[in-house]
Amino acid sequence: MPGAVSALLGGGIAVVGGLAYCLLLPRRTVATPWDGLSGMLRAEGVKIAVMVVLLWLVLKFVPGLVVVGFIGTFSVSVVIFSLAIFVRNPVSINPGETHVS
Repeated sequence: MPGAVSALLGGGIAVVGGLAYCLLLPRRTVATPWDGLSGMLRAEGVKIAVMVVLLWLVLKFVPGLVVVGFIGTFSVSVVIFSLAIFVRNPVSINPGETHVS
Protein backbone atom coordinates (compact mmCIF):
# COMPACT_ATOMS: atom_id res chain seq x y z
CA MET A 1 0.00 0.00 0.00
CA PRO A 2 2.76 2.59 0.72
CA GLY A 3 4.24 1.93 -2.74
CA ALA A 4 0.90 2.54 -4.43
CA VAL A 5 0.37 5.77 -2.50
CA SER A 6 3.91 6.89 -3.36
CA ALA A 7 3.35 6.18 -7.05
CA LEU A 8 0.02 8.00 -6.99
CA LEU A 9 1.62 11.04 -5.37
CA GLY A 10 4.49 11.03 -7.88
CA GLY A 11 2.16 10.93 -10.86
CA GLY A 12 -0.21 13.41 -9.26
CA ILE A 13 2.50 16.03 -8.91
CA ALA A 14 3.16 15.91 -12.65
CA VAL A 15 -0.57 16.21 -13.36
CA VAL A 16 -0.97 19.19 -11.01
CA GLY A 17 2.03 20.87 -12.63
CA GLY A 18 0.45 20.34 -16.05
CA LEU A 19 -2.82 21.82 -14.83
CA ALA A 20 -0.99 24.89 -13.53
CA TYR A 21 0.62 25.27 -16.96
CA CYS A 22 -2.75 25.00 -18.71
CA LEU A 23 -4.35 27.57 -16.45
CA LEU A 24 -1.60 30.14 -17.10
CA LEU A 25 -1.08 29.45 -20.78
CA PRO A 26 -1.96 32.49 -22.88
CA ARG A 27 -5.02 32.24 -25.06
CA ARG A 28 -5.05 32.93 -28.79
CA THR A 29 -5.75 36.61 -28.27
CA VAL A 30 -2.11 37.65 -27.75
CA ALA A 31 -0.98 40.70 -29.70
CA THR A 32 2.39 39.48 -30.95
CA PRO A 33 4.25 36.18 -31.11
CA TRP A 34 6.62 37.47 -28.43
CA ASP A 35 3.67 37.95 -26.08
CA GLY A 36 2.66 34.36 -26.67
CA LEU A 37 6.20 33.09 -26.13
CA SER A 38 6.67 35.08 -22.92
CA GLY A 39 3.33 33.79 -21.66
CA MET A 40 4.36 30.21 -22.41
CA LEU A 41 7.68 30.67 -20.64
CA ARG A 42 5.91 32.19 -17.63
CA ALA A 43 3.49 29.25 -17.52
CA GLU A 44 6.40 26.79 -17.76
CA GLY A 45 8.16 28.55 -14.89
CA VAL A 46 5.07 28.33 -12.72
CA LYS A 47 4.67 24.64 -13.63
CA ILE A 48 8.22 23.90 -12.53
CA ALA A 49 7.80 25.94 -9.33
CA VAL A 50 4.56 24.11 -8.46
CA MET A 51 6.19 20.73 -9.03
CA VAL A 52 9.26 21.60 -6.94
CA VAL A 53 7.12 22.84 -4.04
CA LEU A 54 4.90 19.74 -4.19
CA LEU A 55 7.93 17.46 -4.36
CA TRP A 56 9.36 19.13 -1.29
CA LEU A 57 6.06 18.93 0.59
CA VAL A 58 5.60 15.23 -0.13
CA LEU A 59 9.19 14.32 0.68
CA LYS A 60 9.05 16.32 3.92
CA PHE A 61 5.62 15.44 5.28
CA VAL A 62 4.51 12.02 3.98
CA PRO A 63 5.59 9.23 6.33
CA GLY A 64 6.47 5.82 4.91
CA LEU A 65 7.09 7.14 1.42
CA VAL A 66 8.68 4.69 -1.02
CA VAL A 67 11.14 7.14 -2.56
CA VAL A 68 12.12 4.95 -5.53
CA GLY A 69 8.49 4.49 -6.58
CA PHE A 70 7.68 8.14 -5.94
CA ILE A 71 10.59 9.60 -7.92
CA GLY A 72 10.29 6.93 -10.62
CA THR A 73 6.61 7.59 -11.23
CA PHE A 74 7.15 11.33 -11.13
CA SER A 75 9.95 11.08 -13.69
CA VAL A 76 7.95 8.87 -16.04
CA SER A 77 4.92 11.16 -15.77
CA VAL A 78 6.95 14.27 -16.56
CA VAL A 79 8.57 12.57 -19.57
CA ILE A 80 5.20 11.37 -20.89
CA PHE A 81 3.69 14.86 -20.55
CA SER A 82 6.67 16.41 -22.31
CA LEU A 83 6.42 13.91 -25.17
CA ALA A 84 2.84 14.93 -25.86
CA ILE A 85 4.15 17.64 -28.18
CA PHE A 86 5.24 14.93 -30.62
CA VAL A 87 1.75 13.43 -30.95
CA ARG A 88 0.29 14.51 -34.24
CA ASN A 89 -3.24 14.55 -35.46
CA PRO A 90 -2.91 13.96 -39.19
CA VAL A 91 -4.92 16.57 -41.04
CA SER A 92 -5.92 16.03 -44.62
CA ILE A 93 -4.92 18.68 -47.14
CA ASN A 94 -7.96 17.99 -49.26
CA PRO A 95 -10.99 19.87 -47.89
CA GLY A 96 -13.40 17.02 -48.66
CA GLU A 97 -11.49 14.30 -46.81
CA THR A 98 -12.15 13.92 -43.11
CA HIS A 99 -10.85 10.40 -42.42
CA VAL A 100 -7.72 9.66 -40.45
CA SER A 101 -5.59 6.76 -41.62
